[in-house]
Amino acid sequence: MTTSSLFQILKELPTPISQSQCVLYKQELLVCGGWNEKNCYSYHTIKNEYKFICEYPKDVKLFGHCVVKLLNNKNKDNNEITLLSFGGYSDKKHTLIMKYKSVWNNDENNKLHNYNKWVPFKDNNNNTIDIGGYSENYQGACALIGGNNNNLLFITYRRNNISIYNLKTFKCIKHDNLPIKSDWICNEMILFCECTGLLIKYDEYNNIFQFNQLPVCDAISSFKYYAYVYINNYILFFGGWTDSFDEIKVFQN
Repeated sequence: MTTSSLFQILKELPTPISQSQCVLYKQELLVCGGWNEKNCYSYHTIKNEYKFICEYPKDVKLFGHCVVKLLNNKNKDNNEITLLSFGGYSDKKHTLIMKYKSVWNNDENNKLHNYNKWVPFKDNNNNTIDIGGYSENYQGACALIGGNNNNLLFITYRRNNISIYNLKTFKCIKHDNLPIKSDWICNEMILFCECTGLLIKYDEYNNIFQFNQLPVCDAISSFKYYAYVYINNYILFFGGWTDSFDEIKVFQN
């Protein structure tokens, strides 16, 4: 199978983006900023078009950030989602949330109810919450939500760290070291880093990790800092550090 048969080029991004993050929402891919790029866009997978969502706050410096979709078992409104953005290192760290409703509905009431903009992440007592200490380097970190109540934030970050953050107690409850030698963490709980591929499993009841080796495809070995999303047995990669930053590529899993 050739590389050309694995990849399909879609419409170019509105602006070149490196180290971007994206989240899947219904028929949309939400592209949330990148290295020195604060604009956020919605890519409609059916229309093959982009729409502007918002900008990150002026005082936020994006440098290897991470964006995940928070899951609330009690929230019955499937017309909105909440995004969590965090990452960077030292004074470049940030922790923000966004309540998102589709920009493709053209609903002006969204602006009145503070939808579709990044605001500080706060606890139930209105205290600002920061994810990660000053000395922790979250540049290039990747994360996902899990646990029985969808309240656990799994974070992998350089050099070879993995931590679990409880979003109900706002505390780190577990930390361990990954059995790899590379600096960069590139992909969710299925982790690709240079020649390393890992399937990471966490036993919530016994509070332990299990690591299984995975093969790495040569077709993606030349890409760095790309964003990704998993849809119906496909992994969608876009952006990244190559000769061209504004392409979307699809790799069949």
